[in-house]
Amino acid sequence: DPLESKPPKNLKDTAERLAKTGATPSAPESACKRYANKVGYATNEATIVFQAVRKLLKEYVTDDGADDGYQKVFNQAFAGFPKDLGFNNGLSAPQPDFIEGLRMEKYRPFPVDEHVSGAVLYKDDHHSLTLPHMAGEWKGRGEDMEETRLQRAYYGCALVYTRNQALSYIREPDRANHAEIMTFTTDGTNINFFAHYAIPSEEEEGKMEYHQYPIASMNLTNSYEEFKKGRKQIRNLQDHGRGSRML
Repeated sequence: DPLESKPPKNLKDTAERLAKTGATPSAPESACKRYANKVGYATNEATIVFQAVRKLLKEYVTDDGADDGYQKVFNQAFAGFPKDLGFNNGLSAPQPDFIEGLRMEKYRPFPVDEHVSGAVLYKDDHHSLTLPHMAGEWKGRGEDMEETRLQRAYYGCALVYTRNQALSYIREPDRANHAEIMTFTTDGTNINFFAHYAIPSEEEEGKMEYHQYPIASMNLTNSYEEFKKGRKQIRNLQDHGRGSRML
């Protein structure tokens, strides 16, 4: 619950990382107007996703056109994710609307699927996304944002778990109360960013306590300045995820 979650110690650094300038060229004001019009007339979630992907998300392309193994995946369940970890007891596998990360073959020759629990998200898929650090969730206009909050928390827990498993394997635990996993939620108009991390529970020995904490929010259709800010932050979030290879 964001109301009960504590801020990570690196909240200031995380917010500055999202807000930094220079990494993403600004979109022209005409792009903001087109986006606001398209989203304003969107009748369902799929239309909003289509417009957001085209206008907001960054596409990574190498200079020579070669494949760098970093890709987007939409609405696919984490079929390879372990069950009954505490935070997911009795729940179906996480299935975020959007996730981005390296494919498993880019970790070769290291057999990441054999050594890091939950790292390889899709079962029996040699090209599965592996150890991603960001996820996103869309909702159509008027849909239940409380459901989105719960979904976002669940996906954040899953990504924090896999990161901590990888750190445990290489014996480099995360700095206490620091967040490196981030998520976003949007209905096309409002976009919200969150940081996720875990700490040992003070009440139950041997259990982890997962936190999600709001970093920033903005209205993408309210003004050109807010559109630029939201677009920049979601792209900086992508850049952070892309630069977070661990093994």
